[in-house]
Amino acid sequence: MSTNTTSTNPVVQAIISGSAPQPARMAAARGMLPLPQEELLEVLVALQAGDDVEIAQTAKATLEEQELAALLSVAASGEISPSVLDYLARRANAGREIHEAVALNSRTPNGAIAALAASSADGSIIELIATNQQRLVRAPEIIEAVLANSARTPEAERRVRETRREFFEKERGAQQIADELRARGQTAAAEFIESAETVGTIEEFTIDDAWLIAEHIEVSDADIDDSWLPLERLEEIFAESDEQRIANVERVISEARADAGVEVAPERVSLIRRVMLMKVKDRVKLGMKGDREARAILIRDSNKIVAQAVVHNPRITEQEVEGIAALRTVSDEVLRLIAMNRAWARSYTITHNLVRNPRTPIASAMNILPRIYAKDLIALSQNRNVSDAIRRQAQRISQARAGK
Repeated sequence: MSTNTTSTNPVVQAIISGSAPQPARMAAARGMLPLPQEELLEVLVALQAGDDVEIAQTAKATLEEQELAALLSVAASGEISPSVLDYLARRANAGREIHEAVALNSRTPNGAIAALAASSADGSIIELIATNQQRLVRAPEIIEAVLANSARTPEAERRVRETRREFFEKERGAQQIADELRARGQTAAAEFIESAETVGTIEEFTIDDAWLIAEHIEVSDADIDDSWLPLERLEEIFAESDEQRIANVERVISEARADAGVEVAPERVSLIRRVMLMKVKDRVKLGMKGDREARAILIRDSNKIVAQAVVHNPRITEQEVEGIAALRTVSDEVLRLIAMNRAWARSYTITHNLVRNPRTPIASAMNILPRIYAKDLIALSQNRNVSDAIRRQAQRISQARAGK
């Protein structure tokens, strides 16, 4: 017989431990000892599971005779023995109210909750169990019990599957990938996968997708600088609905097709889709850590912070910046950042592309104009794609240089 007791009553301890005389234990099994209800139930539960067949049968019969109202009060108690709660959870005829109280009681053992989740025919009880995410995380066997019970409600199934995906499948799958990447010497990719929020949390983004993304990461965490991120607005920046993310995917694919002028290879479309399906936070990090191909995709992101992350990537080349400066679909904030960069400002191709790009902020373009060659100023003054202000200023500078 178990010697574990919650009660500090020496009589209860003696009976449960088996040190009490046989007549006293039989009296306890019959419910004849003057004990408080909670202590009596603790004794009965222990005795009905004991080795003495006669006492066990007597205690079991006494338990069955207990009034349900009294059992309900005990089931909600914060002092009741976990063994009693375990008994009530497994008692098929306890009724919905008692099982509900047991499910809500923090003293109920996880194994008892798993047993109740597996055996209950009441969908509302199963759903109540499924709402306690903290318990599900502590005891994943409860998740499996809910999924194995045909009486589960759709909401209960949704909740436990989300918890399993977020706390178990994501962690396990991401860690396995990260470990393999480290073994291959791909530390930068391993760091990204370990911290990625997308892996295991978005159904459209699979473990295979994570492997593909890992191939396009070349910058380690130690080499990136995220001090430029506006921390006070991170929650707003990272907020994105599923509909917005899908629309962003399709827009980037459409732009890639328009720029290519021909049909984009299926492999390219697949990569764009995988990159753009990631959560905003992961796209920002990929922008700073990704290779040239990843950068070419993310520079088109409708989220300005993601696009800005690309120009903060330490591996971005001057040739890439030249192309970005000419893009008519890129964020105006990205163009402003390029214009402010002293190293890139020394490149005439970059500055010329910026001043001709109608999306470049007017203030940035105005600052660039004095560095533009005479022949290009003349062309710019006649360029209907740029603003009137830029055309007029280009004409003024051109005429001033000509002494007019």
